Amino acid sequence: MELFGYSLETVYLFGFIIGGSLTLLYILFGDLVEGIFEIFSEGPINPTLILSFITIFSSMAYLMEKFTTVHSLIIFIASIVTALILVTLLNVFVLIPLSQAEATLAYSDEDLRGRVGKVIISIPEDGFGEVLIQGKGGNISKSAVSFEKKAIQYDEDVLVIEVKNGVLHVLPHEKLD
Repeated sequence: MELFGYSLETVYLFGFIIGGSLTLLYILFGDLVEGIFEIFSEGPINPTLILSFITIFSSMAYLMEKFTTVHSLIIFIASIVTALILVTLLNVFVLIPLSQAEATLAYSDEDLRGRVGKVIISIPEDGFGEVLIQGKGGNISKSAVSFEKKAIQYDEDVLVIEVKNGVLHVLPHEKLD
């Protein structure tokens, strides 16, 4: 069977090459394209899904035309169904979770309450020192005052009781042995 004067194998192969190339380019430069054409960033039409559909459909149809003797209409329908299923799985299990994932190291003052830190600049009775709080996302160094107005020495572990105006109010932390 022929389409546009070319065999279906050739049409599917060109579709695969063009779709695959555009998918790769979109993966690499998608943010730039979305920045230029904001219409792509919102709405139900996702270019990644469209390009993936074209690539999967074309590759499936090409392989079936090349290696089977099944009728071209059945190959066309089977390729569409396969591509729809795979693109739906790609969307549900990869693209949607990625779009909803948060990648931030930001923290709020409320997140620091109850954390244990180490004094890196001694805290005088009625003055300021500095405390280092270590975490999975990095280290946080903040100004600190003694909650009970008692001096706290360098390298002592402290417990953050509250945070007011960006300043930690801390107590010496007693470890249970």
